[in-house]
Amino acid sequence: MTSHEQTAGTAAGPPAAQARDVSKRYGATVALHSAGIAVQAGETHALVGRNGAGKSTLVSILTGLQRPDSGEIRFDGVPAPSLADRDAWRQRVACVYQKSTIIPTLTVAENLFLNRQAGRGVIDWRGLRRRAADLLAGYGVDVDPAALAGALTVEQRQLVEIARALSFGARFIVLDEPTAQLDAAAIDRLFDRMRELQSTGVTFLFISHHLQEVYEVCQRVTVLRDARHILTEPVDALSRDELVTAMTGETGRALAAGGTRPPVPATAPVVLDVRGLRLAGHYEGVDLTVRAGELVGLIGSGSSGKVALAETIAGLRRADAGTVTIAGNAPKPGRVPAALAAGLGYLPQDRHREGLVPLLSVAENATMPIAGRLGPAGIIAPARQQATAERMIRRYDIKTDGPHQPVSDLSGGNAQKVVLARALANDPKALVLVSPTAGVDVRSKASLLSAVDEAAAGGAGVLVVSDELDDLRSCERVLVMFHGRVIRDVPRGWTDADLVSAVEGMEQP
Repeated sequence: MTSHEQTAGTAAGPPAAQARDVSKRYGATVALHSAGIAVQAGETHALVGRNGAGKSTLVSILTGLQRPDSGEIRFDGVPAPSLADRDAWRQRVACVYQKSTIIPTLTVAENLFLNRQAGRGVIDWRGLRRRAADLLAGYGVDVDPAALAGALTVEQRQLVEIARALSFGARFIVLDEPTAQLDAAAIDRLFDRMRELQSTGVTFLFISHHLQEVYEVCQRVTVLRDARHILTEPVDALSRDELVTAMTGETGRALAAGGTRPPVPATAPVVLDVRGLRLAGHYEGVDLTVRAGELVGLIGSGSSGKVALAETIAGLRRADAGTVTIAGNAPKPGRVPAALAAGLGYLPQDRHREGLVPLLSVAENATMPIAGRLGPAGIIAPARQQATAERMIRRYDIKTDGPHQPVSDLSGGNAQKVVLARALANDPKALVLVSPTAGVDVRSKASLLSAVDEAAAGGAGVLVVSDELDDLRSCERVLVMFHGRVIRDVPRGWTDADLVSAVEGMEQP
């Protein structure tokens, strides 16, 4: 970042938040090198970059979780408080993380005023709920203060976290991958709420790997690459290719390249066959087939039932009616081990809660489905497990210190690669992937999708369940779900506008 960019203010005053010449090292690893950012009051400013670019480190410094080795942090032109003064930091900045910090077993009101419940030592529960209702109403959040937070949707949890941050007095909010688990309608609502809050003087730092969202909601963008500041520019001054080039050092065209796959012959065996599947409140009358070597997409809004359908195929849910056949086998409904034994590989929507065991190593997570093969009589031989994991690390380009590194230490993109490696470990005949690139950077996305293409080329039938259009571009066809039904089967060659119109229910046959 140039000296001008690091000190830039406006005629209305200094930046709402500013980092100047910030450096941070962890041993031999340089996490940030003389990086910086200046976020103007009342704007939504994007922070983008590949995993490992330094975004998380910069955010941890901006939010007072870490002290930089050098450089300075300022809010509204005033030096940041000491790290020990947590109340002062809460009054200046808050971060709504991709992984929610809401405590699910507490009510919404208790979460909003955690450690602030009591006035004179005795908690006035009725008054607490009243204060919470006033706070939520003030920011237009339609949530019952008495409801358990664990019952909230992802969208509602995010809005509660934003309201909680604002209640401390913070006017600078960091949003870390806020749309990763939201459908299109919820994303639109979030963006509308952000614009409303901007008009009242709230400032946002928006972190996202979905570049289209940057163009939709942000005024300026800062790019980090290899721990360094690359550029800060108005969003409307950069094309998508220019932005991707700044993030990766390569052209967006090269990253997106990948010739069309040859069509799968009609004689190829069906490896996933769904007939008349129905689950009350989620979907009904669903039929679909996936042949060996075929990539089929499944898209729809959050209320379409697509994720519930994928979870039913994987045995996480039990359908009220209908059948699922995997590679000629009909596994017992509602049983995950039965689906896996029948030949299914599955990548769940939420890698944090459903895809990984964070305290276990990369090797233990990746080899879980084949643990019985890694030693005699079902006893795992450590050397065999390590060798198998090392092959997976090389094959899927997992950036890690080694097989024994805790999977919780990996970046989002590399953690997702471990989940995919595990799904493919058993050489599945059919593969169901839910949001395979959610929350990962451009390069990791390309690597993950390449691995999916490779699995299909090897003969697996793949069902890709995603709202991300880039995840679906290699598919032979895309099924569109709307209100629990498959309403269209769109062959390759679709335009973004065609598919989005169908997803939103604006174009039905």
